[in-house]
Amino acid sequence: MLFKSEIVTQVSGSIGGTTYSHNTAGMYRRARSIPVNPNTAAQQAVRNSFTTLALAWSQTLTQTQRDAWDNYASLTPITGKLGDPLTLSGQQMYIRCNATRLLNPLARVDAGPTVPGLAALTAPVATISIGAATISIAFTNTDPWANEVGGGLNIQTSRFLSPGRNFFKGPYRFLQAVDGAAAPPASPTTNADNAFLQSVAAATAGQKCSIRYVAYRADGRITAVTTELVTVVA
Repeated sequence: MLFKSEIVTQVSGSIGGTTYSHNTAGMYRRARSIPVNPNTAAQQAVRNSFTTLALAWSQTLTQTQRDAWDNYASLTPITGKLGDPLTLSGQQMYIRCNATRLLNPLARVDAGPTVPGLAALTAPVATISIGAATISIAFTNTDPWANEVGGGLNIQTSRFLSPGRNFFKGPYRFLQAVDGAAAPPASPTTNADNAFLQSVAAATAGQKCSIRYVAYRADGRITAVTTELVTVVA
C-alpha cells in the first residue's frame, strides 16, 4: 500500500515482517516475502567468485594493495538505492570491481586504481530484430575500455518480456563480454539468443527485453551500470 510518512522521507528494506520500498507513485509497504533460492549454476558461479575475492583480499593482497583500494573507495562514492551517495569500504570496492571482471572472465586486479572516480561508458544501443534473428548491440569503440588490453564490456539480458512492461528489476543473465584491445573491437556485436537462450527468431514483435551494461578498465575501475528496455521489432 502507498503511504506518506511523518518520520522518514525515504525508506528501503525490511523491518520485522514488513518490507518498505518506492516506485514512481511513491513509497509503499508490503508483507515481507522470503525469496526463492533456485541455486542455479549462474548463481553458484557468482557466489564462488565472491568467495574467491574475499579470500584474496584477506590472504593474497599486500597491505599496500589493500590501502590503495581503501583510498580509491573513499574517493569514489557510488549511488545507493535511494539515490544518495554511498562510500564503500576498500574490500567492498575490490569485490565489486573484480566480480565484474571475473564474469568475463578476466584476471582480477589486485593493485588498487590510482585514478579516482568511476570509468566512463557511452551508453550502448541495442536493436532486436525478428527478421534478422539477432540482438545487435552498437557500442562506442572509441571509449577507453575498448582501446586497452584488460578492458571490456559485460552485457546481460532479461527474458523476453510482455509489451506492457516498462520497468524491470531482474534477474539478468550474462550474454557476452566484448574485450578491449589495442585495435578496438568492431561495433555492433550480435547474438541469435538472449541470455536465457530464448531464440530471437521465435520472439513476438512488441515484446521487450531489458539489457544491462557495465564496462571495466585495465586498472580495475568499472563504470556505473547502464540499462535499456528494448522493444522487439519484426
